[in-house]
Amino acid sequence: MTSWRRLASFVAVGCTAAAVHFGVVVLAVESRTATPLAANVVGWLVAFVVSFAGQHRLTFGDRTAPMLRAVRRFFAISAGGFAVNEAAYALLLHVSAIRYDVALALVLVAVAVMTYVLSSRWAFLRSSAPPPAPSP
Repeated sequence: MTSWRRLASFVAVGCTAAAVHFGVVVLAVESRTATPLAANVVGWLVAFVVSFAGQHRLTFGDRTAPMLRAVRRFFAISAGGFAVNEAAYALLLHVSAIRYDVALALVLVAVAVMTYVLSSRWAFLRSSAPPPAPSP
């Protein structure tokens, strides 16, 4: 897959996961089920599943990274990104008059850039061993 196609796929999957994350947060906050920060945790967990499935299958499906290793690494990247996300979100909610949903959108975009770089250069890095030969 070309670099541009991979980037386009990553962005499409990431936008889908971000929309899911955002939608879960807004639904939980507007229904008064959770505060913005608590809803953000739930939104991230749901979006993680969407993101890993899409990135593993579509964006980095041509790589031979073993799934268990890739999910562990992608989870580490995602959890690190979420820690940055939650800290930045909490800070914006605390020190600014920005609405919770606008603050979340800003944070999601910033963390997405970091996630792409780490995913492409570490989580879905090709396996050093050649892929197994197909069975006849």
